Order: sequence, then C-alpha cells, then structure tokens
Amino acid sequence: MAVMVGRADGAPHFALRQFAVEPGGHTPRHQHDYEHEVFVVSGEGTVFLGGRENPIRGGDVIYVPANEEHQFRSKQDQPGPLRFLCMVPIEQNCGGPVPGS
Repeated sequence: MAVMVGRADGAPHFALRQFAVEPGGHTPRHQHDYEHEVFVVSGEGTVFLGGRENPIRGGDVIYVPANEEHQFRSKQDQPGPLRFLCMVPIEQNCGGPVPGS
C-alpha cells in the first residue's frame, strides 16, 4: 500500500491510497467501522463483499460500507498485479503519519 494523498499533504478529511496485489495474492479479510470507496485501476480479480465473491476488473468502482467484511483477491493467471485506489476517512489513521509522531 502507498499513500498517494494523506496527512503529509495537508488533506483534512480523506486519504487516497494505492494497492497492488500480485497475481494469486489477496488482502486480509477484515472489516472496520468506516466506509471506503475503491476504483480498480487495472487487472482482474474478485472482491468478497456482501457475503459473496464478486468479479472485478479495471474500471470498476466499489463501495465498501462500514462494518462490512471484505477482501480483494487478484486473479492468478494475469501478467501483472490487481491495482486499485482506495479512499478512506483520514481520521482513521489511514492517511500516513500522525502529526507529532
């Protein structure tokens, strides 16, 4: 994960993060008390959301509600990673270093 825009940039409300999930890889299955919005930049895979696996690919937009279990999985047989951008509330410590740390 790379923070593209966050606290260090002076963003007061949201952080924009970029993820690259290598072919066959996945993010942890988890949930948290804040929403996030996702734009799939490239690649193919699935997102576990709403209790089921859903296919995703470059150009897709995904809304992950607060407290919803989710996981992103990259397709095994593709030439590169599944890449997506994820926007989250900055106050959830998702925007890079906390000021004063």
